[in-house]
Amino acid sequence: MKRLFTLNKYFRRNKGRLSLGILFILISDFTQVFIPLVLKDSIDALHANANKDLIIRYAIIIFALAVVSGFFRYMIRQTIIVVSRKIEFDLRQDFWTHLLKLSHRYFQNTSTGDIMAHATNDIAAVRMYVGPAVMYSIDTTIKFLIVITIMLSINATLTATILLPLPILSFFVYKLSKKIHKKFTLIQEKFSDITTMAQENFSGIRIIKSYVREAFEIETFAKESSEYRKRNMDKIKIQALFMPLLFLITGTSIILLILVGGNMVINNQLTLGDIAAFLFFLGMLIWPTIAFGWVANIIQQADASLKRLQKIYDEEIEIKESKETDNSIKEIDGTIKFENVSFKYGDELPEVLSKVNIEIPKGSTLAIVGHTGVGKTSLVNLISRLFDTTSGNVLIDGKNIKLIPLDVLRKNIGMVPQETFLFSETLEKNILYGVENLDDKLLLNRVAEISQLNKDVSQFADKYNTVLGERGITLSGGQKQRTSLARALAINPKILILDDSFSAVDTKTEEEILINLKEFMKDRTSIIISHRISTVKDADNIIVLDNGVIAEQGKHNELLELGGIYYDIHYKQLLEEELQREG
Repeated sequence: MKRLFTLNKYFRRNKGRLSLGILFILISDFTQVFIPLVLKDSIDALHANANKDLIIRYAIIIFALAVVSGFFRYMIRQTIIVVSRKIEFDLRQDFWTHLLKLSHRYFQNTSTGDIMAHATNDIAAVRMYVGPAVMYSIDTTIKFLIVITIMLSINATLTATILLPLPILSFFVYKLSKKIHKKFTLIQEKFSDITTMAQENFSGIRIIKSYVREAFEIETFAKESSEYRKRNMDKIKIQALFMPLLFLITGTSIILLILVGGNMVINNQLTLGDIAAFLFFLGMLIWPTIAFGWVANIIQQADASLKRLQKIYDEEIEIKESKETDNSIKEIDGTIKFENVSFKYGDELPEVLSKVNIEIPKGSTLAIVGHTGVGKTSLVNLISRLFDTTSGNVLIDGKNIKLIPLDVLRKNIGMVPQETFLFSETLEKNILYGVENLDDKLLLNRVAEISQLNKDVSQFADKYNTVLGERGITLSGGQKQRTSLARALAINPKILILDDSFSAVDTKTEEEILINLKEFMKDRTSIIISHRISTVKDADNIIVLDNGVIAEQGKHNELLELGGIYYDIHYKQLLEEELQREG
């Protein structure tokens, strides 16, 4: 339960409104407990001297107390419950902020569905603690103490007698709550699985339909959903015991009140008004008695959810600025240098890059080629600090990139990754995603022209206002790649990284794009990863990666003369082109 104390910072932010809420609880509870006392006096007074004026007077008093109590009950919700919603907002914002600061590695190893479950169900469960649980804890405790005090002042013996069953009720509620806590944790885990499955199904709908796996996915989802229902039913079966226990135990208290209290009335130890007041007070105590167990249940569920959230909060933010970060750096020129750089994705995993040394002068173009899985993408990911080196340094303009502010570094690097991602927004908003001025039509047209996207846009009914489907599903592979290129160019980068960005583009269009890029990238640094020799042959420098090391380096003709890996790749591609022409 110590985890829940981590929420105190949110309570402190709203202490003024919470204090007001506690004041409203006091006023509401005091006026509410006066109603049975007035009822007691009215019954005794009417028993001695019944008349219409007396009935009206007491009715007005009870009505006024009920109105005051009800009004401040409303004000409690306007303070404490509203604060709980504000805290929920802060929790979600802090959670989201922390998530977006986590490294690329975390998202590679964690499913989207699991994260979404944390952001919905778990935060909602924590809100139940900071809202209803806190409100009812204070409310029921205050009301319980006031009612017990008044009942003891009327008759201590009768009070002790009729309250005997209530601790039993609270005990059973608490025991049931512990079981519910375990069931709730299992439910949350299964909910994460279902969310993950749903997200993957919707994202991979093309694959599902292509392989005619609809029936398989429906059956799998039915099994997962059935297990989720079963776990919920297990919890509901336990919760179903609440009401029978409530009626049994409270019914026992009422029987004791009638037996013992009735005998006291016969012996003139109590009045009928006292019995009526006790009956109302007993009704007031039933909810606090249940609430103690119910609140314990909420607290346990919140603790389970906070434990899951805490795992994410405890995730270290790998890529971050330090005290050594030079905030005086406002821009970069683009000279890149790798000094003895090695990299691996985990301590127990093999090296992906080993002692790489290379310099890329400002305004030059470096091409990287090599077979699949030799470390090409890993190499360029180090430049924008999606990952940090395991050993060695990456320098830009002679400065270690760890000393350059992250926003300065990344705002000057245009990255077109292998896997194109587009938002479910208009084409225009996707292209100008990294630009502050979303109304810059000249920039929009210019980058679309360079990426050869303008020809396709002219055929769209809504032009740049065309809304793309999820992940750009409404565009072809080549259109998505060119949109991603336009987005990278729009930020006016000093360094442009193209990671196999033309794989879905035909060779003629690719050639036109490269011609346009030559003009655009004057005095800027370009890095091109490609499997096509035609894409990289005009680069100022070409490196061939093999098993994480630079196996070959030089210009196109120089590498051909070596007769090594580059020559082999080039020869095979020429052979493929020849076969295609003959076919």
